Amino acid sequence: MTRAPPLRLTKAEVEAVFRLLAEHMPGRTPDAKGPKGQPDRFRTLVACVLSAQSRDANTALAAEALFACANTPETLLALDEAQIAEAIRPCGLYNAKARNLKRLVAALIERHGGQVPADRAALMLLPGIGRKCADIVLSFCFDRPVIAVDTHVFRVCNRLGLTHQTTADRTAEELEERAPEWALRDGHFWLIQFGKSVCLARRPLCESCFLNRYCLAVRRSAFL
Repeated sequence: MTRAPPLRLTKAEVEAVFRLLAEHMPGRTPDAKGPKGQPDRFRTLVACVLSAQSRDANTALAAEALFACANTPETLLALDEAQIAEAIRPCGLYNAKARNLKRLVAALIERHGGQVPADRAALMLLPGIGRKCADIVLSFCFDRPVIAVDTHVFRVCNRLGLTHQTTADRTAEELEERAPEWALRDGHFWLIQFGKSVCLARRPLCESCFLNRYCLAVRRSAFL
């Protein structure tokens, strides 16, 4: 009787997958500035909030308009919600995001003197900041060895079998435990590029994929 594929790759297989990703995919570039090319920690943090359920192009338009009005915690706090909402309208959910941004900058000033903290727990206590955003800030702004889990990373990790989870946050937790330490700094970049160029959402390039001999989704397909 044929045994069904396991739910996760073994530790040795996880190591092998990351070795191949490192060989085939680009890692962090020296000039990486954070999501949407923002030049400082505060604007990176705000861009993360704006990017929720928004296309990259729309997020970029919203960020440009907002930072033309205010690009520090103090100047953003001085704007009223209606002004913020109007500026960030292209990114969608602008009323809710405007409220969150007002609360975010107020907390940032009160708790941290307007400085973005370099601690995941402190970041996640800020209004509107979840695990993904906190890890993006830690990775891009503080060069911390963490793998931020966005849509691409979530899809790739659970298809391959690096993780077996139903949410991005749980995937991030499991990935932190299972990924080799040496891969944590650049793993986010390898997995994103792999998800964008090979392991596509609708039509993954399984036949030509350099990881197909390890991929649990491929094994399950053969099993079925």
